[in-house]
Amino acid sequence: MKRLWKSAQATETDDGFRIELDGRQVRTPARAELLVPGQALAEAIAAEWNSVAEKVDPRAMPLTGLANAAIDRVAPAKAAFAAGLARYGENDLACYRAEGPRPLVERQSESWDALLGWARRRYDVDFAVTCGVLHVPQPAGTIDRLSHAVHSLDPFRLAGLSPLVTIGGSLVAALAVLERAVPPEEAWSAVTIDDAWQREQWGADSEAEAALENRRKDFLAAASFLDLLDRA
Repeated sequence: MKRLWKSAQATETDDGFRIELDGRQVRTPARAELLVPGQALAEAIAAEWNSVAEKVDPRAMPLTGLANAAIDRVAPAKAAFAAGLARYGENDLACYRAEGPRPLVERQSESWDALLGWARRRYDVDFAVTCGVLHVPQPAGTIDRLSHAVHSLDPFRLAGLSPLVTIGGSLVAALAVLERAVPPEEAWSAVTIDDAWQREQWGADSEAEAALENRRKDFLAAASFLDLLDRA
C-alpha cells in the first residue's frame, strides 16, 4: 500500500476515537472501523500513519497492528482468546529454573522470585517452582485466579497483553507490566535471562541477535500499547 494521503488524525466520536486519512475513515483488514477507546492511543496510531514514507510497512506500525487485532481477532472470540493466554499460567517461565551453573541459577532466582512474589501478593496465590523442564502442575487456585485476571480484560488490553505473554513465555511478567508493577524493560530482561546467558557464554550470533531485537521491539511496543490505553 502506497502513501496516498497527506495527513492522518484522530477524531472523537460517540463510540471512541477513529483514525482518518485526509478525512476518510481507516478500516481494519477485516473492513471494520478502526475505532479505539482512548485519545492517547488514537493519536499515537495517527502518528504511525503520518510517519509513513512512500509505502506502508506493517512492522513499523505495531500500535495499528495491535488495534486491528483487538477489533478483528480478539473481540469476536474474546473468551477463547483469553483462555489461550491464561493457559500460559500453567507453565510460566518463572517457575522453571536451571539446575546449573550457579551464576545462572542465582540470576533466575533474583529476577523470577521477585515476579512470583508480586503475583503472590497481588492475586493471593502460590506457585510450584521446579528445576528442569518437566511439567509441574500449579495449584488449582492459582490457575483459576490468574485466568480470572485475564478473562476480566477488554479486547484491547487482551491484544496488548498477548505479545507480552507469547514472546516472554511468562503470564506473570506480562500481568506485572499490565499493572505497572514492573517497568517493561525490566520485564524484558527477566524473560530473556537465558538468552543473555547463552550470549555471554558462546558469543553473539548476528542472525539470533536480529531475531531477539525484533522480539524486544514487539514486546516493548505491546507494553506501550497498554500504557497508552490507560492515559487520558
